[in-house]
Amino acid sequence: MEPILQVNHLSVSFDTYAGKVEAVRDISFNLQPGETLALVGESGCGKSVTCRTIMRLLARNANIDQGSVLFRGDDLLKKSNREMRAIRGGKIAMIFQDPMTSLDPTMQIGRQIAEAVTLHSRVSRRDAKKRAVQLLHQVGIENPEKRYRQYPHEFSGGQRQRIVIAIALAANPDILIADEPTTALDVTMQAQILDLIKEIQKATGTSVIFITHDLGVVANVADRVAVMYAGRIIEIGTADEVFYDPRHPYTWGLLASMPTLATDSETLYAIPGTPPTLIHPAPGDAFAPRNAYALEADRIADPPLFPVSATHLAATWLLDPRAPQVQPPESIRLRAEEYRQKQSAKGASL
Repeated sequence: MEPILQVNHLSVSFDTYAGKVEAVRDISFNLQPGETLALVGESGCGKSVTCRTIMRLLARNANIDQGSVLFRGDDLLKKSNREMRAIRGGKIAMIFQDPMTSLDPTMQIGRQIAEAVTLHSRVSRRDAKKRAVQLLHQVGIENPEKRYRQYPHEFSGGQRQRIVIAIALAANPDILIADEPTTALDVTMQAQILDLIKEIQKATGTSVIFITHDLGVVANVADRVAVMYAGRIIEIGTADEVFYDPRHPYTWGLLASMPTLATDSETLYAIPGTPPTLIHPAPGDAFAPRNAYALEADRIADPPLFPVSATHLAATWLLDPRAPQVQPPESIRLRAEEYRQKQSAKGASL
């Protein structure tokens, strides 16, 4: 199947007073029709910059140093601003982290949704209002006809995020980019918004790029997961491969730091140190200073993406045939064993 989106060797930097920040460094991935791809990593690793580059919503001090972003075969980086205005919202829509920065506080929410409808389709005002009410119902807002006339401050945080999702769906986009849409919400609302996005994708066949710093958030949402660190993709694979057979020490750390029902709050793991500055990055693997499993090669050269399977890649010298055999942390081994047992039980029941 032909990918709906292909990002090839993309590098993005920012000119700052302190120097050139290499925010995204030679990343490549693709998105299949109807697929959910999660971009995961700590704050500052390049997730949002990657997606803002796809949308061409970068700041003035940004530089696209190399690469291409192919949407249905056309390079978005070569499109004019006028062409991109038709694509944004119409073909590729984005949900931002804070709904209050996306909504006009002086405008009825129904009119804001109807405006998004008319912007990308030639319909009458009456039909646009009808479509807005349908979208409010679709995203789970009760009494949509009444609430159409209300303002953003009259809704809860979770409801406002649903309204932003309704605006993003106004033109039936092919790709929906969700930039940490649940970060500002409580756990219950997080689950509801995630379920809503899954339901919408199932009903419309929309492809989704889901950005988050929390692997646990996308455990039951993503088809594939790309883990980013210091502007690079350091591991990518199916959700099962990344969650239950991770190969990069950074992914081990992210998974080990996820609390579970069996976790003692006093012993919750944390990755030591902080992500590096991306002004003149040091040679070698950027994660090496924080990596208890670092090899001498990690301080000399950046590792390539080694194949683990046909769908699973990881950028760690531990996968080099010459590297010593290293066992992952116990929590990761237990996770893998639990998954193997579940798969065996599932196979036996068939």
